Amino acid sequence: MEFALPSSTSFLTVVLAAALCFIVTIIRLHQRPKRKHKLPPAPRPRPLIGNLNLIGTLPHRSIYELSSLYGPLMCLRFGSFPVVVASSADMARSFLKTHDLAFIDRPKTAAGKYTTYNYSGLFSSPYGPYWRQGRKLWQAELFNARRLASLHHVRADEVRSEHLYMVNLNVISRMVLGKKYVVDGAGSPTTPEEFSRMIDEHFFLNGALNVGDLIPWLGWLDVQGYVKRMKRSAKMFDHFLEYVLDEHDERRRRRDGNEFVAKDMVDVLLELADDPNLEVPIERDGVKGFTLDFIGGGTDTSAVTVEWAMSELLRNPEVLAKANEEMDRVISRECLVEEEDITRLPYLEAVVKETMRLHPVGPLLTPRLCREDVSLGGYDILAGTRVLINVWTISRDPDVWDAPMEFRPEQFVIAGGGGGVDVKGQDFELLPFGSGRRMCPGMSLGLKMVQVILANLVHAFAWRLVLYVHCCFVLVLDCVVSFLFF
Repeated sequence: MEFALPSSTSFLTVVLAAALCFIVTIIRLHQRPKRKHKLPPAPRPRPLIGNLNLIGTLPHRSIYELSSLYGPLMCLRFGSFPVVVASSADMARSFLKTHDLAFIDRPKTAAGKYTTYNYSGLFSSPYGPYWRQGRKLWQAELFNARRLASLHHVRADEVRSEHLYMVNLNVISRMVLGKKYVVDGAGSPTTPEEFSRMIDEHFFLNGALNVGDLIPWLGWLDVQGYVKRMKRSAKMFDHFLEYVLDEHDERRRRRDGNEFVAKDMVDVLLELADDPNLEVPIERDGVKGFTLDFIGGGTDTSAVTVEWAMSELLRNPEVLAKANEEMDRVISRECLVEEEDITRLPYLEAVVKETMRLHPVGPLLTPRLCREDVSLGGYDILAGTRVLINVWTISRDPDVWDAPMEFRPEQFVIAGGGGGVDVKGQDFELLPFGSGRRMCPGMSLGLKMVQVILANLVHAFAWRLVLYVHCCFVLVLDCVVSFLFF
């Protein structure tokens, strides 16, 4: 058997490779071992899906059950991404106050891309100059006390509307858009029924667990059909918003000299978009994104809270009687309740707080994204981790609330109880609007709307619960008789 001698080039290559391997080995031997991260307690994830098999159709309830096993700070894996969940007031304070800046970002999702004009709205935009500028504009120009006060007459007029959903929609339309665009008849870009479906679809798609967001390499399949629905929803809203902006642009073009005065929030946004001194320009999509935030955030949320409040009052007639007694004592029967009356109705305010405690519109706050490695509660939270705050669990914590599963407004008015707890983001036991820099900027308006609408519903009508049991018994009996004799 003959062996060929290696060439000088091949031999040199082998020697260099061996030397390189030797050097790398020596360096590794002398390097200090990397610090092992201490992650929060977690259930064992499955391949590909992580812990998604543990999440049911109501994610906040599934996470509530998991937190009873793994504690107030736990780590889950949703597909390809780690997720940390806070389920106590102390943990929420750590994320939303102590380390707010580290957890201020938003994860990018298909909903943010397709339904909010490529993250052009305030709620979905990532942390950076655009978001910081938008937050300042909301606070200084759009939701300041002076502007809300100047539009008091709009809210006072619309509280007389016949339908709960239309009260909120009409108030938001007149404050934000300048008039009621959602009406029956010619000249309207949409009908109330169609617009209600659009809002419902928008809320659903922005809250749904989209597989493509969690397992990116499966995103192109759109296995749930959500992306297709997002695109259709975005097209419908864009048609509506283009109609609104075109009318506003036409009115601005007809102005005489510099005498044009903004009369609604879209006017303000269009003026801001023309401001050359803005740090980041607001394009037309930005105006539409902010406008959609106004409409979506102010319409359905208030109506749902009032519905929950009335449901609880009807289920608890003794609470309804106390609310009525307070109204009769403070306000004449012949008068509607005004916004300035609310401070004289502490029990009604307690009813609203208790409703928001038991039935937060967003049981899981909008997800946040960790921007840097953080040590929290003795555990390591790594950059890129998604963060969920389960306010539904926090508001049912037996260490904080007496009889947490019962509807008891008294705990917000009794000294020494929850009377000092408010909903404005400073008390982490109750976070219906969130907290920190990312909390809902429309909180003041939303709270006014819920309080005034609920007060007038209670004050102006005599309410009682229909006895469905008797009706159901009669229906069942009728079915049995029909089956037996026909």
